[in-house]
Amino acid sequence: MSEAVTRRGGGGRLKKLRNRWSEQPKHSLLPDVSGKRSAAPSGEDDGHQGALKRFTVMWSSFRRGRKDKAKDAEPEAPLSSSAADNTSRQQRYASGQYFFEYLVVVSLKKTKDCKSYEPQISYQFPKRDGMAKFQKEEEEKTLKAITLFCFPEGINWAPLTEYHSETFSFVLTEIDGSRRNGYCRRLLPGGKGARPPEAYCIISSLACFGLFSKIFDEVEKRRQISMAMIYPFMQKLREASFPAPGHTVEIKSFIPESGTEIISLTRPLDSWLEHVNFATLFGCLTDREVLLVFAAAVLERRIVFIAEELGTLSQVLHAVAALLYPFTWQHTFISIVPEILIDVVMAPTPYLLGVQKRLLDQVTDQGDLLVVDLSEGKKKTFIVSIGDEDSILPPKLQAEILEELSSRQKASGVEELNRVVSQAFLHFFVKTVGHYASHIKYDRSGERGVFEKRSFYKAIESKTTRHFVKNFIQTQMFDLFIQEVEQQHPGPQQGIFHKKILEYQEKKKKDKPKKH
Repeated sequence: MSEAVTRRGGGGRLKKLRNRWSEQPKHSLLPDVSGKRSAAPSGEDDGHQGALKRFTVMWSSFRRGRKDKAKDAEPEAPLSSSAADNTSRQQRYASGQYFFEYLVVVSLKKTKDCKSYEPQISYQFPKRDGMAKFQKEEEEKTLKAITLFCFPEGINWAPLTEYHSETFSFVLTEIDGSRRNGYCRRLLPGGKGARPPEAYCIISSLACFGLFSKIFDEVEKRRQISMAMIYPFMQKLREASFPAPGHTVEIKSFIPESGTEIISLTRPLDSWLEHVNFATLFGCLTDREVLLVFAAAVLERRIVFIAEELGTLSQVLHAVAALLYPFTWQHTFISIVPEILIDVVMAPTPYLLGVQKRLLDQVTDQGDLLVVDLSEGKKKTFIVSIGDEDSILPPKLQAEILEELSSRQKASGVEELNRVVSQAFLHFFVKTVGHYASHIKYDRSGERGVFEKRSFYKAIESKTTRHFVKNFIQTQMFDLFIQEVEQQHPGPQQGIFHKKILEYQEKKKKDKPKKH
């Protein structure tokens, strides 16, 4: 993994942590950490570092690469008929047929000494019976990780009479880069008197926060009647096909005293933005502040976001990652860092982290990073910064982004807001690196292309843009993008990025003065 930013300072503790990160186990993966080699650090099983090791998740039975079709790991022993059926269901799920893989309810149960509470899974759908031993062990590790991210605070919970419901998300990432999304809603269960909150969590390979929020509304409604009412609804949902962008799927569900209801679940038309709501990001930061965060992210620096609310952290981190489209953040991504894993802030490699404000003191002793306060009534947005964030992007292009963003005030809804914001940053990439296809030379067979880096940035007329691009092409996100293009056959590219490139090129031709 290339390091866009290296750490300076930190003393012996940093050196020790850097050694830990350089000795990563080959087949273990830290929950909610993305990137090809973002594995959990090895080391003695003590304190926070031991917790990092204990909550490592292995996904070998569900492993699938970025381009490969889903494959199950080879079983250690012949599978029974029920296990074979289970494997078949996994294959169908991984191909995208199922909405979700798991629904679990995580409850806070008293510890053996009755002095505190710990999160435990009290309900799981579907139950996985007849699995091979290695599959069962991996599932147990996965479920343990889920409880950790549903209650990440690490505080001593107590029974409550009032609790503000909140919805947030996290990511479970395999060592090959494939991801599963965790959608979580925490609330106070029905009943009388003081009681601890509980969490519903859905694990799915599908990224669509708004749609799963609506599913939670239905689950919550049924939970207030009886836990048994959840099963038939989720079974119907599991049997339904995930709708195409802009389409709707209808689920019929029976509720006592209400009769049969039809629940409509609509997928947004812009499917690449369906996990994003930019409103939270721009509610916490000004346009210029968003631009500075984008500048740091595009050069793959270490960024920590601070907030009280879990929902704010998860929505802002996903929004920042979406600003990078058509490129993909390749490094550590933890939308909500559990307290037990807070030492991940010492990792020397790039990351996007969400940290609750009460843990701020454990973050601000770091250097060479950007710490962004999202809290209401904050005195200072950038608590820690490198200081050059406002000079990373070309000034002219910064002004153009800000001008496009100003039109978001007229947006009538979430989808229109997402379109305005995403296009502003997409146009930035079109203008800076949209000419990349002209600098990929293919061999005679046309099977393999080679990107000519020097001629690519030399072709840029603006000195400030050229300076930015020379830095940007060193990032892992650009490198992976180019690698994928090099492996494609020459010819017209597909997708919204390429559509915008063609539109920009046509506009330049029209605007170019004609020679007489």
